[in-house]
Amino acid sequence: MIIGIPKEIKTSEYRVSMLPVGVEQLVQAGHTVFVEVDAGVGSGIPNEDYLAAGAELLETSHEVFDAAHLIVKVKEPIPEEYDHLHKGQVLFTYFHFAANADLTHAMLNRNVVCVAYETIQTADGELPLLTPMSEVAGKMAIQEGAKYLEKPMMGRGILLGGVPGVAPAKVLIVGGGVVGTNAAKVAAGLGAEVTILDVNLSRLRYLDDIMPPNVVTLMSDPHTIREKVMEADLLIGAVLIPGGRAPHLITDEMVSTMKPGAVIVDVAVDQGGCVETTHPTTHQTPTFIKHGVVHYCVTNMPGAVGRTSTYALANVTRPYVIALANNGWKHAMREDSALAKGLNIADGKICFQAVAEALGMAYCPTNKIISD
Repeated sequence: MIIGIPKEIKTSEYRVSMLPVGVEQLVQAGHTVFVEVDAGVGSGIPNEDYLAAGAELLETSHEVFDAAHLIVKVKEPIPEEYDHLHKGQVLFTYFHFAANADLTHAMLNRNVVCVAYETIQTADGELPLLTPMSEVAGKMAIQEGAKYLEKPMMGRGILLGGVPGVAPAKVLIVGGGVVGTNAAKVAAGLGAEVTILDVNLSRLRYLDDIMPPNVVTLMSDPHTIREKVMEADLLIGAVLIPGGRAPHLITDEMVSTMKPGAVIVDVAVDQGGCVETTHPTTHQTPTFIKHGVVHYCVTNMPGAVGRTSTYALANVTRPYVIALANNGWKHAMREDSALAKGLNIADGKICFQAVAEALGMAYCPTNKIISD
């Protein structure tokens, strides 16, 4: 099989989808790997490392897309890449279709096979290809939130951990999953007063056991959310519905009750956002202000720490890339139910139910697609 690794061109995206070790393993298995020139530079991986691993370098992404049977990316294709996709080509990357109808229609119209990192799910419910980026985003959410609480950034002028004699900031984390847990660890370590809201009592018990005393866990409901949003200096949106659109748990009216200069970091923005007032931003223009509240809503937060994120992501995607290359996508999915859950679009049909429901479109079960 021919595997293509194009350079990411989304704004301020520095990750690359494959490490040289992945190239080496694929080449040893008899495959050809085309890597676009400078694809790894943003992550500190020079062209020479890919050549030494057995890759062939191509000058443009067009050449990579045109030649490859399997395209491995980090972020979803953007419009300037659409015309280089061809029928039956397999794309393996983050898609987040539920929040992007235009992308969904583009992939359906081009009749490509879309395997989404974010919906691959093991039998125990783990999302192995989403977890490492959620860990990065959770930790970054506090870094960015602390920065934008500074007065020159239009924030309240509050030091997250306070100092002796001065109270620390109040951090509200909505969602106790991987993002929320990592955000809480960092915020608590800096000395903030942290509250985690979640609807899963078992998860709250676990978090209550492992977190330090400056972290409080509360059952999430509209009344509690409304009360805690008013108190928060920094609000982290960390809600996840695998493959589906994030619900607006924090309404426009709630945001209007927040303190002037408070900060919202909506990590769920790439799935539509869990705060009604959020909309996607970029690393170049990361924030906007509404109701006097600073909103940070960058859709590819981990892209800013490209080297860390690339290694964390490529370490977990590599076995799946090898399986897709060695066995073909249908056979690989018949062999691995976790990988099969990654199938979002194939044969011009939506194969992931949460995506179909979010967009009001027809749904075709994966087993009907991969059974032949």
